[in-house]
Amino acid sequence: MNGNTTLHVVTVFVSDGGTGGNKLGVFLDAPGLAAADRQRIAADLAFSETVFMGQGGGLLHIHTPAVELPLAGHPLVGTSWLLAQRGSPIGVLNPPAGPVPTWTEGERVWIRADPGLAPVFETRQLSSPSEVDALAGGEPGVDLHVWAWEDEAAGRVRVRVFPHEMGIGEDEATGAAALRLGGRLGRELTIRQGEGSRIDVRPGPEGTVEVGGRCALLETREYRLP
Repeated sequence: MNGNTTLHVVTVFVSDGGTGGNKLGVFLDAPGLAAADRQRIAADLAFSETVFMGQGGGLLHIHTPAVELPLAGHPLVGTSWLLAQRGSPIGVLNPPAGPVPTWTEGERVWIRADPGLAPVFETRQLSSPSEVDALAGGEPGVDLHVWAWEDEAAGRVRVRVFPHEMGIGEDEATGAAALRLGGRLGRELTIRQGEGSRIDVRPGPEGTVEVGGRCALLETREYRLP
C-alpha cells in the first residue's frame, strides 16, 4: 500500500492546568498495512505510540518505535477521544488483547481493562517524589516504572517510566503502567507523570482498572505511506 493518508497527532493525559500530555499518532484510514510497514512508520514518527485503525469494529494496532503492543492506555484513550471529536464515538475498542470499553465523563475519556493484559514493567516504589525526580534515566534492557506517594491518603502518586525495550527513552504519560499500578494498589489514584501529565485511575468491576484523562488535538497532516 502506498500514497498519502491523514495523520492525526493527539496529546493524551493533559493536566487540568494544560501541562504535560503524551503525543500519539493516529491513522484512522490506513487499513491493510503489513506489520512491518506499520512498525517502520511508528519508528519514523518516533511518538511513544502510533495507532493504525482497521476497517470497522474498533479494530486497531498499537506500535511503539520498536515493538507492537497488545494493549496500551494512552493510545486507546487518545483514539477514543479523537473518534468522538470527529463525530464517530465508539463504545468498545479492539486492540489485539481484546475488547476495551471506552466512554467520556466530562472532559475526560476513560477505558476499562484487565491490568494483567497490559505490558509488564519493572516496577519499583521509591521513598519520595524527590527520589523519583532525581533519576537521571532508565536502565538498558529494562522497561522501568518508578513511583512514590506524594500524598498517600489522597491517592496522589509521582511516576516516571523509562520503557527502553519499547524504543522509548522516557515516556511522558503511560496508561499501561497506570493500569498495572491501579491493579496493584486497588484504589483511586491521581498520577503525576513526566513533565506535568495527569492520569486518573480507579478500580473497575471484576478486577478491571479504569484509566482516564484529558486530550487535545495538536495537528492533522498528510503522511506518505510506504
